[in-house]
Amino acid sequence: MNMNIVRWRPFWEFGQGLDRNFQSELDALRQGDDAVNWKPPVDIHETEHGYRLDVELPAVDPEDVRVELHKGVLNISGERRFADEEDGNRMRLRERQRGKFRRSFRLPEDADADAIRATAKHGIVSITVGKSAENRRAIAVEAA
Repeated sequence: MNMNIVRWRPFWEFGQGLDRNFQSELDALRQGDDAVNWKPPVDIHETEHGYRLDVELPAVDPEDVRVELHKGVLNISGERRFADEEDGNRMRLRERQRGKFRRSFRLPEDADADAIRATAKHGIVSITVGKSAENRRAIAVEAA
C-alpha cells in the first residue's frame, strides 16, 4: 500500500476550475480572519525513515512561521512583511508576494506525530516527520 503525503484540499473539486483571483478570494473566505495572501512552494521528500517538507520562505523570520499538527493535518502558516512598507517610500513595482500564508498537508498513516521537527536555513523551512515503527509489522503467512 502506497502512503504518501498529499496536499489537503477539502474544496478541490469546487475550486478546480476557478481562476487565480477568485481562488484567492475563496481562500480568504474559508480562512475567515486568517485570510491567505499567498502560498509558498513546497517540496516533499520521502526516505526510509520519514518525510521532509521544504517550504520556500525567503524574507520570512522563522519566528513568524507556525507549524501545527491537528487531526493528522500538518499546517504551516505565518506572515511575510517588508520593511519598505513602513519607511514612507512609494512602491513603483512589487512582484514579491507578502502577507499571510498557509499550507496544509494530510500526513500518511505511518507518520509519527511525536517525531516532527522544523528548522530554518537560507530561506527554507524544513519540516521532518518520522515514520512510526508501530504501523509497520510483518504478517506471517500460514499454510491452510
